[in-house]
Amino acid sequence: MMHSPSTRRLVVASVSALGLVVAAAAVAATDRVSAAPSNTQPPVVSGTPAIGKELTTSNGTWSGTTPLSFSYQWRRCNTTGGSCSNISNATDNTYKMQDADGNNTLRAVVTAKNSDGSDNATSVPTAVVPATPVTNNGCPADKSLKTAPIAQLAPPARLQIVSFDVLSGPINENSNSFTMKVRVGSTCSVNIKGASVYVTAVPYNQFSIPAEELTGDDGTTTLVFHRDANFPASSKQQQLTLFIRATKPGEDPLAGVSTRRLVAVSFSR
Repeated sequence: MMHSPSTRRLVVASVSALGLVVAAAAVAATDRVSAAPSNTQPPVVSGTPAIGKELTTSNGTWSGTTPLSFSYQWRRCNTTGGSCSNISNATDNTYKMQDADGNNTLRAVVTAKNSDGSDNATSVPTAVVPATPVTNNGCPADKSLKTAPIAQLAPPARLQIVSFDVLSGPINENSNSFTMKVRVGSTCSVNIKGASVYVTAVPYNQFSIPAEELTGDDGTTTLVFHRDANFPASSKQQQLTLFIRATKPGEDPLAGVSTRRLVAVSFSR
């Protein structure tokens, strides 16, 4: 059967159009970019580290082709967050702490998976879990302690700045440095060992800001300050104002058992 020239042109055009569609589909298939999960923000563990209490981990933030599915593994680590090992059957996003967790820290490993692959991310370690359960008011269970490790303090109990003393003599406009001892206690009426202490002069840049120090066996720590460009802050300055903060290492400094206090040190002339 013979076709007219116009019919033949239509058939050729249709075949060509179909070829373009097939080619475009092939290119799209070959150009598909693999998008396996990739962590952009690690998971975060929330809750009070204490035997019998429960921790919860977030998933963290991930990129990759959706949908993503998540699985969990809790790990028991040493006091610095190293030498970790998986905890048997601890594969939910929540974990209730047990006796074996005492004097250890915990981490959560979150694994994200999609059709292109999988990846995992690990939380920072929790604070050290107290070896003995805390009481309902967050205080150490042993009432005879004069100084307790900070791991045995939990909300609603709080740290307290008990005292602050300048050990290097009076501060005046000629002072180039001074040494201060800070004592950290608690609402449980015991001194606290292992609290992290931060101190800075207000206004800033009067004295250097020392690195945070941990309180020792008596609940105290000593910090050294060096003169900075803006000291004295005024020709009529009569006191040095200091901001003191005490926190549990690993906790949000604005939450948990943290405390802060604004104090004044006499200024002699």
